[in-house]
Amino acid sequence: MLFPIDEYEARVTRVREQMAARELDVLIIDQSEFLVYLTGFSISENMYRACLLPRDGEPIMILRAVDLGPFAESSWLSRSVAFADWEDPIQVLADTIARLGCAQGRIGLDEDSYCMPLRRFKQLTARLPSASFVDFSGVMATLRTRKSAREIAVLRRASEIGDLGIAAALKAAGAGKSARDAAAAVYQVFMQEGADAARAGVITAGVGNAFLHGGLTKQKLAEGDILHMELLPYIDGYSARLMRSAVIGEIKPHRSHLARRLIEIQDRQFEAIKPGANAADVDALARKAMLADGLRPDYPNITGYSLGCYPLHTPRTSDFSHIFLPTAHWTLEEGMVFHMYVSADGIAISETVLVTATGHECLTRSPRQVFQV
Repeated sequence: MLFPIDEYEARVTRVREQMAARELDVLIIDQSEFLVYLTGFSISENMYRACLLPRDGEPIMILRAVDLGPFAESSWLSRSVAFADWEDPIQVLADTIARLGCAQGRIGLDEDSYCMPLRRFKQLTARLPSASFVDFSGVMATLRTRKSAREIAVLRRASEIGDLGIAAALKAAGAGKSARDAAAAVYQVFMQEGADAARAGVITAGVGNAFLHGGLTKQKLAEGDILHMELLPYIDGYSARLMRSAVIGEIKPHRSHLARRLIEIQDRQFEAIKPGANAADVDALARKAMLADGLRPDYPNITGYSLGCYPLHTPRTSDFSHIFLPTAHWTLEEGMVFHMYVSADGIAISETVLVTATGHECLTRSPRQVFQV
């Protein structure tokens, strides 16, 4: 297991407090990031699987029989219901809920769950016609927002690996090299340093203002091109983030000025990150300054988002439960961890940032600059 049992027991206690507030008899947890958060077990959804958390008693994992071995190795749970691959997992789920005495009770589920599409939900309600289904969406994401000391330690190590990845990518980059060459160097570092077998990140050419999600290419970089690197080092699903840019050959004065200005703007934004700060106010420090300076004609994207545990097979790298926008009306709290970023004209810089008791700490430590290779 990634953490000792008491870490998971504390999480269960917090979830049950929310269940009690909604008078739930049992909760269905099926999204990958929430499953691993509560059980320690991370598995893809080739076939439906879920954890049932009753109001009292130990949680029960429902899963394929073929996955019992990995489940026993990675989870603190001892109760499970395994099904053969030819069985209907929704029927197994419904039968298990009935055996818990909850077939006529109040059943919580996340209506935003990507593992509970409409057809599957209809199948479940048909098998439990006397049950009342209660929306639990958003609750697990909120409970996961503040990280424990153990989670922060994992994110800190992931950040260190990301820094090493940037250094390796810079050594592999240069005129005549491609983004794929840089990615190969990053992968090697990730594997050597104990990161998950994940994608290295977004490593692509930096062009214009809409390059952040560009693809990995074999095209050789030439003098004056920008190599954009957003690395995603994962450790047991916990991922840090950092962006850096490298100019091939000489850095022109206008790019040096742009890089310095982006960093100055972001540094002021970081100074405002502390418990009690309003997210919209923090966002404005970067957004308004960039627009006022004419660094971009518009800035439609967020300036930061929450980080945490998002296993490799999930469809997302953040649930965006907490994002920095002009309309973000939430308050920062100690223990929150964010990916904060700014970008303009092919250049981007970002950090993994922890909210501390008195301010902030950048967990990523790669030099804050635009590199020349």
